[in-house]
Amino acid sequence: MSDGKVRIDKWLWAARFFKTRNLATEAVSGGKVHLNDSRVKPSRALSIGDRLRIRKGELEFTIEVTGLSERRGSASEAEKLYAEDPDSIAAREARRDQRRLQYAAAPQPHGRPDKKARREWRRLTGK
Repeated sequence: MSDGKVRIDKWLWAARFFKTRNLATEAVSGGKVHLNDSRVKPSRALSIGDRLRIRKGELEFTIEVTGLSERRGSASEAEKLYAEDPDSIAAREARRDQRRLQYAAAPQPHGRPDKKARREWRRLTGK
């Protein structure tokens, strides 16, 4: 852990929000990461107490920085670097439950289609 300041892209990678540093840099440059409700550059220095809003696909995390590190460690070490907002956790769980219900309601195929089903599919799609 570091006492000074850390680049935001390095910290996101060390805290395991992104698999590579390049992905973290692209996310910050693309406006997917906001520091204290403002868009920043990847080289922006991060300090303890800063609030981040991170968007990864459908997921959105609202966190507060509790520790700094430039090195990527284990997942348990990465969890010590931030504290997630309870509202953020509840929103992600609600979205997860919603996706689960949508998946359960959608019709699921039962194996590969047979010859008759393939012909019907081609007829419907016009191929």
